[in-house]
Amino acid sequence: MKKFLLSTALLAIVGGLVVLGFLLFRDQQGPQISLTPAEGRISPRTVFKLTAKDTNSGVKALSVRVKKNSREFIALDQQWADKLVSRTEEFSMEKAEKMGEGTVELIVKATDSSFAAFGKGNTSTRSFTLRLDSQPPRISVTTLPPYVRRGGSACIAYTVNEDVRQTGVTVNDLYFPGYRQADGSYLCFFAFPFYEDTNTYAPRVTAEDEAGNVTSISLAVKPLHVAFKEDTIRLPDSFLDNKMQDFTDEFPGQMSSLERFLKVNRDLRKANRAALLSIGRKTSPAMLWSGRFLNLPNASNRAGFADHRAYIYNGQQVDDQYHLGLDMASIARAPIPAANNGTVVFADDMGIYGLCVVVDHGLGLQTLYAHLSEIHVKDGDTVQRGDILGLTGTTGMAGGDHLHFGVILSGLPVQPLEWLDPRWIKHNITDRLER
Repeated sequence: MKKFLLSTALLAIVGGLVVLGFLLFRDQQGPQISLTPAEGRISPRTVFKLTAKDTNSGVKALSVRVKKNSREFIALDQQWADKLVSRTEEFSMEKAEKMGEGTVELIVKATDSSFAAFGKGNTSTRSFTLRLDSQPPRISVTTLPPYVRRGGSACIAYTVNEDVRQTGVTVNDLYFPGYRQADGSYLCFFAFPFYEDTNTYAPRVTAEDEAGNVTSISLAVKPLHVAFKEDTIRLPDSFLDNKMQDFTDEFPGQMSSLERFLKVNRDLRKANRAALLSIGRKTSPAMLWSGRFLNLPNASNRAGFADHRAYIYNGQQVDDQYHLGLDMASIARAPIPAANNGTVVFADDMGIYGLCVVVDHGLGLQTLYAHLSEIHVKDGDTVQRGDILGLTGTTGMAGGDHLHFGVILSGLPVQPLEWLDPRWIKHNITDRLER
């Protein structure tokens, strides 16, 4: 009996040792570590994204130690009781600003929840070497303060003392990129939005360097107030019933012609303007145009830029919108010349604009040709001033055959009359950039 009990005890001990050995040695790999950014230049405000994965035992601890010469600090130290397979943590290292510029080392440790190392778990360690840069870029505007009319355009040239991720002019939530030129300077076309006022218009030049340091300085300008026209558009049933048939695909279902009109005039208009912002980024970093911009030949103006339109149905105002271009009419199906040299970046249907062509002239400057009956170009075509883009028509929200001509800066409609005036271009663009 004693031998039996002794044998049983020995078997239990051996079994326990086997189980313990299995638990101790079945997972000998530490977590996988990845860090973004993992190289290059950083600033004390750079936000890092650290991910650790361990499919066998889960991750229980993460730490980041920052070293520069003899100085160091802890940027991250996290531990968890549960056993998630993947952990992602974000951290920054504001304390590094006191270390001064130069090379820093980030030592990242990740520990899993295994029984390895007698319950301590497996630990992986990775070291990342990066360049700490805490100095923001310096911007120097080299052109004189421009005059800019409400709804109009302006340009500046400027320099930045180091390579940057992005730079340009901001106007509240609008961004007009600057484009680097062959001599290292930057050119930026920007606008005085039609909905701003001289009291609220406050453009700023910004630059973000490769490390993430940002400079933002006030841009000296001379803003000029312009009052825009108030207009009334009456909506007869004949127009609504006929025109709204063209928009049943965008807004299907049972609704009155007026209800569909309001969806088109509000929702589709908003979506089309968002599309123009996206198209505005499809631009050349070089100026593609030269000389004067062409108008539609033998045309009369039917509506102006930023006209504030009240839409009237059965004697009641049902909506209001801004007309952001020039309406020009000559003969039906008139040939439409490209206003200047450039590249076609859009040639298709665009909601309220109907069949539409957008030509890029570089540096965010684009022209828009809407309500066409035919399009004679395609995306990617290079056009010269005077090349025929298509024919005028009544597509989209047009009430009669005409051309809606628009000028766009980085997606924002601006006053086309300025760009159709050779003297304005000379005094406000070319002369300024040649100095």
